[in-house]
Amino acid sequence: MATPDFILALRKYVGHDLLWLTGVTAVVVADSGEILLHRRADDGHWSAPGGILEPGEQPAAALVREVAEETGVAVVPERIASVVTEPPFTYANGDRVQFIDITFRCRAVGGQPRADGEESLEVAWFARDALPPMNERVLRRIRHAHDDGPAYYVPPHEDGPLPG
Repeated sequence: MATPDFILALRKYVGHDLLWLTGVTAVVVADSGEILLHRRADDGHWSAPGGILEPGEQPAAALVREVAEETGVAVVPERIASVVTEPPFTYANGDRVQFIDITFRCRAVGGQPRADGEESLEVAWFARDALPPMNERVLRRIRHAHDDGPAYYVPPHEDGPLPG
């Protein structure tokens, strides 16, 4: 996956220091209940589609763009499923990041699943009870998108690791 130009520009000034970034994740649910996933080109793991907001971009617009780029599927965001700050992460090249992630529950409205070869190696629909191995962070987002009620967030009085 290509690093966005604005991050490359920032890295010229901050080196590998921690960058605070906003990410969006799409949990795309078909009428059948299946979930759209893609196998990421950068690490080979299955994940929900998503990405980083460009400066000035609205979260829902970024989400629709990222899902189309990564999977070929057109989506409509239905609701925010969760808003959480993830723990800091260090990439193999030493770049440190921390994301606030906004997960949306979405429905597919067009397109055909396809891997773009740049960000996605495979794209497929999976039954919720037959998901491939994935990072717990992604599984948590999928659970939140299936919960009824308001968006998930960490209450102000809580600290520490994110609960399931």
